[in-house]
Amino acid sequence: MTFQPQRVLAANDIQLSNFMFWLMPLEQREGAFATLREEKPVSFHEEIELPFLPKGPGYWSLTRHADILEASRRADLFCSGQGTQINDLPQPFVEFFGSMISMDDPRHARLRRIVSKGFTPRMLKQLEQDTQKIAGEVVDAVIERGECDFVSDIAAALPLRIICGMMGIPESQREFVFEHTNIILGAGDPEFVPDLENVPAMLLKSGSELSQLVQELGRNRRANPTDDLTSALVNASVDGEQLTDQELGSFFVLLVVAGNETTRTAISHGMKALCENPDQRTLWASDFEALAPGAVEEIVRWATPVIHFRRTATRDTEIGGQKIQQGDKVILWYNSGNRDATVFEDPYRFDIRRDPNPHVGFGGPGPHYCLGAHLARREMTVMFREIFRRLPDLEVGEPERLASNFIHGIKHMPCSFTPGR
Repeated sequence: MTFQPQRVLAANDIQLSNFMFWLMPLEQREGAFATLREEKPVSFHEEIELPFLPKGPGYWSLTRHADILEASRRADLFCSGQGTQINDLPQPFVEFFGSMISMDDPRHARLRRIVSKGFTPRMLKQLEQDTQKIAGEVVDAVIERGECDFVSDIAAALPLRIICGMMGIPESQREFVFEHTNIILGAGDPEFVPDLENVPAMLLKSGSELSQLVQELGRNRRANPTDDLTSALVNASVDGEQLTDQELGSFFVLLVVAGNETTRTAISHGMKALCENPDQRTLWASDFEALAPGAVEEIVRWATPVIHFRRTATRDTEIGGQKIQQGDKVILWYNSGNRDATVFEDPYRFDIRRDPNPHVGFGGPGPHYCLGAHLARREMTVMFREIFRRLPDLEVGEPERLASNFIHGIKHMPCSFTPGR
């Protein structure tokens, strides 16, 4: 089955800052981005004033794959240190949400080196084993029921348990972590934050509580190290420098938000795509291991869990034929880059044999390419292997989508299958 975008808006009528745009049917949103790629690939958009944020100066939108790659590679021209969200965050937010993705070198490189040192070969091997074990337990928990919410019971359960286990977060705190993650990434969705006036307070509270949870754990692990990632991080040293408590807290917020939400989103969209394209599902089942690497890459392209990130021009420059002034905001629309017909043949077709597949679902090349890409690929492979093996006739119903211009999320999606297979 090929997805068909619907072009209902003229290029000049497309307002990416208008939240109503993000409530339009997916086919119409995809049609709008197709129009922008063809007619206004680098277009300027006004920001809107939110109850908790002043109106910003506006931003340039990059919708073509080539321009997204260029901005990603040229961190010297398009920096992350002035913010990665469209709106500028108030200073109190920076303490909890000013993680590595919002830093430039040399600070970014220093922090990334320390964090990378925490992922020792022994820990990576343990993660491989844990992922398989947890995926089996996730299916064990639902297999006799014959139905469940695919998102919360399967897609979200795996990465949440892996991240909490990896960091040494007690099982009793998992639901706490899950709830606060939903608030941070679902701030525009009334299910998670019913009153927009409360968004700032809710975001700060969630960021603070997640940060404090791991900072307290980190202080304990400095004195009493174990074999978890928190112990490795707080005791890792690069050139005599270690993570501060605040840096550990910010890293955990990034890890639990990015690692949990994006992986569950990819798994959810992947399952939906497989159900809607039974030929691809049959093909993958015919030789799971051989086709898994390509299938996982296509799922990430298809889902594009993170819709965009922002950069800021460090000096006057030009991209895609458009002059950009120093200080201008530039938004990299990964969802649009992953549907660019000049790069992807028949981009609205889900094809697990797509090759090459230079998607930007983990961000573009450069210093901010996703640190957890390898783990995400592993989690998806193991989870789908377990589904194919033990829930082979699983079918999903209509998804309930997250109201967001940042995460291409699915909140809930019913599924059914033969119990006890």
